[in-house]
Amino acid sequence: MIRLATEDDAEQIGQLWAEMVAYHARFDALTFRPAENGAALYARNFVDRLGDGQSRVLVAEEDSLVVGYVSGMIADITTELFQPLRCGLLADIFVSADHRRRGIGRQLVERLMLWFGAQNVEHFEWHVSAKNSDARAFWEAIGAEVTILRMRARVRGEGE
Repeated sequence: MIRLATEDDAEQIGQLWAEMVAYHARFDALTFRPAENGAALYARNFVDRLGDGQSRVLVAEEDSLVVGYVSGMIADITTELFQPLRCGLLADIFVSADHRRRGIGRQLVERLMLWFGAQNVEHFEWHVSAKNSDARAFWEAIGAEVTILRMRARVRGEGE
């Protein structure tokens, strides 16, 4: 069942966040280095956002266990140098490993899209690791397209 997250879900969402970070560290260990208390901080930040009308967290629940979640918000993604571009941002999505490939991720995204639509948002964006072929296939199946590639290069010292 997909439902709106509540404060009672905070600890389980924090644990799923920790699983997500560990999963993504396989693709990018530099970016995904959680703080020692990262899961607890994430859970607390989630609780702080519960009353924010510009954000939404949904959970997938099976047998009273949160097995996945999606977090989204509405934002202007441009700087003052450009015309405002109000869009949805999908901050995080994760489904526990033993519940994948059952349509839960798609259901979470579809429900978040309904909320975005009700907020008069015409599109939403997110980041995905270029090395995460499963995630890229998931997003392409939903109809996503690559719009910008984020790149990284190592800074070399003078003698290199």
